[in-house]
Amino acid sequence: MKQVVQNYKSGELALLDVPVPGCKPGGVLVRTAYSLISTGTELMKVSEAGMSMLGKARSRPDQVAKVVQSVATNGVPATYRKVMGKLDSYTPLGYSLCGVVEQVGAGIDDVKAGDLVACAGNEHALHAELNWVPKNLYAPVPDGLAPRDAAFGTVGSIALQGVRQGESRLGEVALVIGLGLIGQLVVQLLAASGVRVVGVDPDAERCELAERLGAAACGDPASPAVERAVAELTEGHGVDQVYLAAGGGSNQPVELAARLCRDRGRVVDIGKCRLDLPWNAYYEKELDVRFSRSYGPGRYDPEYELEGRDYPIGYVRWTERRNLACFLDLVARGRVDVEPLISHTAAFDDAVETYRRLKDGELKAVAVLFRYPEQADEAGASAEARAVAVPAVRRGGEPPTPVRAARTPVRLAFVGAGNYASSMLLPHLAQRDGVELSTVVTTTALSAANAQRKFGFAEATTDLDAVLGDKSVDAVFVVTRHSSHAELTRKALLAGKAVFVEKPLALTEEELTGVLAAVEESGNDRIQVGFNRRFAPLLQQAGQRLGARTGPASLRYLVNAGRLDHGSWYLRQDTEGSRFAGEGGHFIDTASRLLGADPVSVYAVATSGNEDLQVVLGYPDGSTATISYVTSGAAGFPKETLDLVADGKVLQLDDFVRTSVYDGRKRWVSSRLPKARDKGQSAELAAFVRAVRTGGPMPVPLTSLVATTAATLAVRASLACGAPVTLAEAR
Repeated sequence: MKQVVQNYKSGELALLDVPVPGCKPGGVLVRTAYSLISTGTELMKVSEAGMSMLGKARSRPDQVAKVVQSVATNGVPATYRKVMGKLDSYTPLGYSLCGVVEQVGAGIDDVKAGDLVACAGNEHALHAELNWVPKNLYAPVPDGLAPRDAAFGTVGSIALQGVRQGESRLGEVALVIGLGLIGQLVVQLLAASGVRVVGVDPDAERCELAERLGAAACGDPASPAVERAVAELTEGHGVDQVYLAAGGGSNQPVELAARLCRDRGRVVDIGKCRLDLPWNAYYEKELDVRFSRSYGPGRYDPEYELEGRDYPIGYVRWTERRNLACFLDLVARGRVDVEPLISHTAAFDDAVETYRRLKDGELKAVAVLFRYPEQADEAGASAEARAVAVPAVRRGGEPPTPVRAARTPVRLAFVGAGNYASSMLLPHLAQRDGVELSTVVTTTALSAANAQRKFGFAEATTDLDAVLGDKSVDAVFVVTRHSSHAELTRKALLAGKAVFVEKPLALTEEELTGVLAAVEESGNDRIQVGFNRRFAPLLQQAGQRLGARTGPASLRYLVNAGRLDHGSWYLRQDTEGSRFAGEGGHFIDTASRLLGADPVSVYAVATSGNEDLQVVLGYPDGSTATISYVTSGAAGFPKETLDLVADGKVLQLDDFVRTSVYDGRKRWVSSRLPKARDKGQSAELAAFVRAVRTGGPMPVPLTSLVATTAATLAVRASLACGAPVTLAEAR
């Protein structure tokens, strides 16, 4: 299928061939009839992409701050790879469309194949021939409403939420600053609510259009006609509400709002304009400044948008989906008219040229629609699926042996191609001799296409079963979200593939048991979990300098994990497990590697809220390892520091930048490369590929991978009972 994409680094726009998205549970697969270009939001994004790197940085200071923090935590090389990887990727455009349901996912019973729906979301209602849309981001189109009009559903919801935030009442007077697409819809919604409206825009044609659609008067912001109209309609008191629907870097809108608003009036920000509030003006009138968050309650909440968890109507009357349905109803009943807003309708195949004309000013428009062909080339194809105990490790027979002609490359498939895979794994594999990147599988079509373009995969798809059934694929990399690791690993093992799964292997004891059941059933124990730190060159060098131990050791590991950004999927503990369950295996495995054994006991205590953990591991020879996993430390402090004391010697690790070994007589210090960190990914991948190629043992025994996973899971059990957990009890 085809999709409109943009490369944020180069500014290139393209109509790209990408795989058809799979129809996942909790949503529907929609074939697009019309999609709407947001001439404000989307053109701003297109313009930013055409800026220099300095210009991009100036336009997004929030992202620059994240880059600076990443440099402090991960070093310059890793941060550079991550940033360039994200910039030099195709990103989608679009967020408002109407189309026909082509396939219904499990758990959906309110629509069926063939129904017409309006869809929302900048990750789901894209300019693409097919989109997978979760339940709370689509709404059935009322009978009689034309698909091209229903394509306005999302932008209509944005305008409607803004009006709700203004709490307009019958007989009030409102000022709408900015008469682009959103502003024109706000004018109509206010007029339909019995509010008299004055509009402001420097474009005379847009002012005339707003007056035709219900505004009492409109004019240029510098024109005295606007102030006269406000004075006449309000008897000199000023407007009751102001809606900021303008964009750009001028502070004129907020200054005009203060001048024309009445005492204790309301100012609602819907667009993205400069908000340098003049303190005296806003203070003296005690103006109430409000923000309108996109389509309404539920926006940016993954439980609502992705998992379909609705808010009770008794507590939240208007959600994203209810706003969407309400706007469609208003258009269907003729209370809002979107037809006069349509300046241009273009064939979807002409999408790139249409964006160019809009950007260059050749095409002046309030709203532009893409019209999609009634029959796509692959019609009908998308309707079919192409789409804490330590369990004992048992093997049910001879493990499968790789079938490969001599000197042929190892063929790898990737399931998932997110930030970690793209910055830490694929760059190493793409440059490695004897490796062929066969297929990349993702749930979203564009991420697969990006990985194929950047790393040279032979194929990109959303069909996992086809990859697992491909006998030419030697190994499968599972680099998806944590909750899917165990099930994907189990399927790949049963298909006879060697598996590299990013940590964690499992989030529950049941998931771990399921993986081992697949090992027993298939006889296939070819697994490597992405515990890369044990392969770090500095750690291995320091271990060799320390030498063999004769007595027990004491190890202290401080992990300055830091706080996560709001909205991070790591915070979704109900589906993705706790943060420590997701990444704690890294640190347990590192400790076990240095101590030369697997833990036999776990004791964990936590601060209030379980954000900071102290985990004490016991080992068979009496050694102990204490892992302090904290989120409340200073951002500038190193992320990982480790001390190991044994036999009169001390090993120190300083954030994988430098190691030291003290033996009482002298000190050995590793060479240090400023800001460089090698946490072992390259060496780990080399060891895995070598094992797959030769059929030799995997880099880490399965028993050790299972013991580390069980110890990670035992942290939760210890926190629950407030006592140490003996791992042998779980056998």
